[in-house]
Amino acid sequence: MPYEIPAPMLAKAAATVPDPAKTPGGLLYEPKWDGFRGLISWDGESVEIGSRGAKPLTRYFPELVEAIPSLLPGPCLLDGEIVVATGPEGAQRLDWEALSQRIHPAASRVARLAAETPAMFIAFDLLAEGDDDLLSTPFEDRRERLERLLADAPHPLHLTRTTRDRDAAVRWLAEFEGAGLDGVVAKPLAQPYAPGKRTLIKIKHARTADVVALGYRIHKSGSGVGSLLVGLYGADGTLRQVGGVAAWTDVRRQELVTELAPLVERDEAGDAITGEGERSRFSGAKDVSFVRLRPERVLEVRYDQLEGARFRHTVQFERWRPDRDARSCTYDQLDTVAGYDLADVLA
Repeated sequence: MPYEIPAPMLAKAAATVPDPAKTPGGLLYEPKWDGFRGLISWDGESVEIGSRGAKPLTRYFPELVEAIPSLLPGPCLLDGEIVVATGPEGAQRLDWEALSQRIHPAASRVARLAAETPAMFIAFDLLAEGDDDLLSTPFEDRRERLERLLADAPHPLHLTRTTRDRDAAVRWLAEFEGAGLDGVVAKPLAQPYAPGKRTLIKIKHARTADVVALGYRIHKSGSGVGSLLVGLYGADGTLRQVGGVAAWTDVRRQELVTELAPLVERDEAGDAITGEGERSRFSGAKDVSFVRLRPERVLEVRYDQLEGARFRHTVQFERWRPDRDARSCTYDQLDTVAGYDLADVLA
């Protein structure tokens, strides 16, 4: 009987690697792999790959579907990361662009890329083994069972490395970036698996957020995308504008108009529907109208801080996230800063 694939356990951002002594039961540190989150189910008959969003990944990685049955000793449900590595031997690194191209509607292209840029799966948790449901089992025990299960697993199935040494985790944060990894994850050893909950801790090299493309403003030249408006879902389910991405080249501005055209909301006459952007005391009489997009496309952006419910400054485009579901882009992924009295700063 196929396993029921749960929503993956998530992480909240932190500025520094946390102290294990401050967490009951201690912490286990892992490298943070830069790929697509994947939950692989092998029930003895078929392989399914669930994702962080609503989009199953099974059809996009046929090489993993074909390899997994022969690499696992028995039915199980694994949590981990799908990654692609490129570069010469001895100097390989994770390649996000190659990975993102794997999400393609054409079966022929999927098959070609599976051969040209094959993926591998980095396992870091075990949610079920045989008839044993392990969701309520402490992570320390799940990890021990995962190590036994994958003790002899060959490429493209890998077991992520771990450490209980905070100093080693801090070193990984600096060193592993050179291989394309983007941080460290700290996991409470005593914790059960919590689907959809942000109970893990991620430490990245910069603050990033996954946001939804809401619309775009025409460039002041009258041609191309000047800025891309982005939003996040609030606790009440409302999609709120949180800022904008700009600084495109002339060529890229024109390319974006073409790329975003299928998402443009149109009226019955086929004309693009425009919206009114939020005004501030700085905008004056400036035109803040924008071309509305269906809220379906997700992008990752870099930001420095929040001011209220919006990004303080214009954010920087990092990459498109074709693996993410727009509804998963919520405020609770953001790094929150503890309050501090200004008087204490001035003193």
